[in-house]
Amino acid sequence: MFKRLFHTSVKRLSSTFPLEGSPNSPLVVPQNGSSALTFASLTSSNSNWTKQQIHEIYHSPLMELVHRAQLQHRKYHNPEEVQLCTLLSIKTGGCTEDCKYCSQSSRNDTGLKAEKLIKIEEVMKKAKIAKENGSTRFCMGAAWRDMQGRKSGLDKIGEMVKRINTELEMETCVTLGMVDEQQAKALKNSGLTAYNHNIDTSREHYPNVISTRKYDDRLETIKNVQKAGIKACTGGILGLGETTDDHISFLHTLSNMSPHPESLPINRLVPIKGTPIEKELRSKPKEMQLQFDSILRTIATARLLMPESIIRLAAGRYTMKEHEQFLCFMSGCNAIFTGEKMLTTMCNGWDEDIAMLKKWGLRPMKSFSK
Repeated sequence: MFKRLFHTSVKRLSSTFPLEGSPNSPLVVPQNGSSALTFASLTSSNSNWTKQQIHEIYHSPLMELVHRAQLQHRKYHNPEEVQLCTLLSIKTGGCTEDCKYCSQSSRNDTGLKAEKLIKIEEVMKKAKIAKENGSTRFCMGAAWRDMQGRKSGLDKIGEMVKRINTELEMETCVTLGMVDEQQAKALKNSGLTAYNHNIDTSREHYPNVISTRKYDDRLETIKNVQKAGIKACTGGILGLGETTDDHISFLHTLSNMSPHPESLPINRLVPIKGTPIEKELRSKPKEMQLQFDSILRTIATARLLMPESIIRLAAGRYTMKEHEQFLCFMSGCNAIFTGEKMLTTMCNGWDEDIAMLKKWGLRPMKSFSK
């Protein structure tokens, strides 16, 4: 319904704002005085945005940017629905990567001990609790660099996915590190809904955060899961010492994926003692650290560039006041993580989230409705 209304409005306005070529044709900003912001409001899903266009949208007056993003959101999504997701760490710690922000890296002295893959029955117990509390997508994370030599683990995770899908009728998402085409196909055969593999930040800033995995390695995994027919869940972390230009480059990478990510998690960094990034940020002046308006600009710009994607307010949401979360939803968010905890950090609980959403007039999105 939302798409039909939108395409009708575009047809009416096409004489004023001509949309040239097919949906995948390069975008051309109209020369009759309208801006990239106006053009983004009128165009359908496109994978040929330029950094200049994204820069103009991102730096639009904040009030207008949020307003346009909310209008765009209502064209493609039911504005009364929010996807509730619950995340469970099924294999904690011991990761060989050197991500500066991560408590699960074996290179970071955070006091976290490596654990083995948990039993299927424990996973089912947690998934059942999540469903009883209103969650419709159950996400499972394992602290691995990749799935090479882990066929037994992949088979067990495939069984978890099958049982959650069939017994609980919930959507499933996993994040297991890098996967190749065959591993992605195996997960697809198990019935996996989505695969999470974040790009984390911009291509330019990425080497300042991680050295053990290339940026293109991440993009390759995303292509592998999409090729297998699994929905891609990919986003990043704000607050890694990046600049607004990095936010623009980060959005450029995501918005030029074809197809766009099915879901886009936006995380606000939770600095964890013992990680290098926590130490680095402590030495930075307050004005050089992440500002809340940058979070809003990133979310609103993402909504305009990727109108059909689900935008998920992920880790770090518990650090936000209720009115800040409200503004994130006004900017285009329509999903949250809720439950007992994230992978290793705190999470807002079901009761407080349900009460908050009810006050705002929102309700949980049903499974498999997208």
